[in-house]
Amino acid sequence: MTNPIPDTSRRRLLFGGTAIAAGALLTACTSNEQTPTPAQTKGADTENPNTAAGKAVTIGFSAPAADHGWIAAITNNAKAQAGAYKDVTFKQVEAGKDAAAQRAALDTLIAEKPDVIVLLPHDGKELNAFGLKAMEAGIPVVNLDRAFPDALAYRLQIKGDNYGMGVAAGHYIGKALKAKNVASPIIGEIAGMDELELTQERSAGFKAALATYGFTVANRRAARFTADSGQKEAQNLLQALPKIDAVWNHDDDQGIGVLAAITAANRSEFFMVGGAGSKKAIEDIAADKTVLKATVTYSPSMASSAISLARLIAQGRGMSDLVELQVPKEVILASETITKENASTYLKLGF
Repeated sequence: MTNPIPDTSRRRLLFGGTAIAAGALLTACTSNEQTPTPAQTKGADTENPNTAAGKAVTIGFSAPAADHGWIAAITNNAKAQAGAYKDVTFKQVEAGKDAAAQRAALDTLIAEKPDVIVLLPHDGKELNAFGLKAMEAGIPVVNLDRAFPDALAYRLQIKGDNYGMGVAAGHYIGKALKAKNVASPIIGEIAGMDELELTQERSAGFKAALATYGFTVANRRAARFTADSGQKEAQNLLQALPKIDAVWNHDDDQGIGVLAAITAANRSEFFMVGGAGSKKAIEDIAADKTVLKATVTYSPSMASSAISLARLIAQGRGMSDLVELQVPKEVILASETITKENASTYLKLGF
């Protein structure tokens, strides 16, 4: 997510036939499955009036199965954040294999009448009807990451800036190539799942930012936010482009496979920018021993914030630093650029 729709074919693959160096890269993706760092959640703060104990509330939660580093971090962060509050009961329901299964599970949750529901849907458009149903039943919905198209379907929408990710990646690449005096660069792009609006937004932002430098994408491939698909599409990209100046890969978990393909092909004439800000990617950037030189953030810490804001909504409270009496309707997190120079600062946020 960076944030795929899980399906029965998605799994951690064992690449028995790849080179040892590539295999080492692929196994590194399991490092993403860990408990949240203290920086990814917010515990009780005696100086923050919002953390003071209030009315006891039940927060319903649903997110796709944690078979991907970013998604795993979403669920882990949500659980950890809920556990930081003595006045919160956290009730998680399984999302199932697809939107229909998740909708059925959520229907049972509505019947139990939680005070608020935090939902990362398999697909925002397909789960929009559920959001409307819950809101009509008087249960506020916090729509996390994959947006519902109908504003009536949620009380709060919190997500990363997908367009901004593309813009950040495009500007990093554009500035770097201009600094190298590369007049007509060959730029590759390895996107995520094209059927998702978030992927389309990322590519649109990337295209727009590159255009400000007079640059365009020479070859674009769509993967599936997994290491195996990243490796496959990177192989296709490398075969299509004998020479490359820069590549943007939308997702750092996917990037495990992308880097494996690059290593196996013995290509190093270009530099790459990642996406999301995984711990592994940040460590690679800091070590500066691969083509990966930067990544643009899309942090799963948004799940922690979603739980905190859902609690305030359920308790009828606003945000203490704002003048308004209620939690805002929408929160979009900025996408930041992580490089070797600031990697140590961002490492604590890596998932």
